[in-house]
Amino acid sequence: MSDLGSDYDEEDQGPYLGEYEGERNEKEERHGRGKATLPNGDTYDGLYEHGKRGGNGVYRFKNGARYIGEYRANKKQGQGTFIYPDGSKYEGSWVDDQRHGYGVYTYVNADTYEGEWQNHQKHGQGVYTYKETGTKYVGTFVNGRREGAGEIIHLNHKFQGNFTSDNPQGVGKYIFDIGCEQHGEYIPIEQQQGGETEEEEPVTVTVPKWKAGKVTEITLSIPGGDEQGQEGEEGKDGEQPAAGDGEAADGAEQPGEDGEVPAATEGEGNEAEEAEGNDDAPADDAAEDAGEEGD
Repeated sequence: MSDLGSDYDEEDQGPYLGEYEGERNEKEERHGRGKATLPNGDTYDGLYEHGKRGGNGVYRFKNGARYIGEYRANKKQGQGTFIYPDGSKYEGSWVDDQRHGYGVYTYVNADTYEGEWQNHQKHGQGVYTYKETGTKYVGTFVNGRREGAGEIIHLNHKFQGNFTSDNPQGVGKYIFDIGCEQHGEYIPIEQQQGGETEEEEPVTVTVPKWKAGKVTEITLSIPGGDEQGQEGEEGKDGEQPAAGDGEAADGAEQPGEDGEVPAATEGEGNEAEEAEGNDDAPADDAAEDAGEEGD
């Protein structure tokens, strides 16, 4: 990946390697502690091993980004913190210049992702927290998208089910703090968007739609005994549990009357692309069950 995260490779840039002040070995290679101003204007202050960045150091990019952490053979390797020009930050494990292993990413809008990474993307088990609403997604990610079993936890209710390509799909249930749960399933529905003018071609998109089923009491687990719980009245198809005192607060939406989860948009939530050291990424959905997660 040819981007800002690869830093400047002194070895591959010809005879002029910029200015250097520091220790050298018997072969006159940069070795030990040193400071360098590179030909592209970046600076590095830290340890070298046989002419390459190796060990702990601080690399400052001329666009304002900086990396504080471990290097091996000029590449970020081990534990380190990358601070992007827009203020977003990644703290965690690096392998071969990429976010890989366990780490925490704090986005420019204060959302956070804490969990596993692979090849620069969210991959494995993790928790994405939406700062504005406090909503959390807890579950599995595959190549930056929600995939497999997961749950979205709102202020006073949560959804448990499966996700495909970042969207809920198939059988699941909403569990409400007022003491009931609604069973149902998300069904992919094709809808047309755009085409409002002659010049604009309509586009067909697939969106998840909640098909509500029966409403039951929450099953309780009693220590030393079997799971017990009475099944509540079976609701009509599409009927919602009575909100009562457990009505969702702002940012904790319940399924709509037609079973569709309302959509809302929050601020930029994708990891900053290192190619420019800037976060020009599209917005994540604000924890809506049918929304998109950041790449």
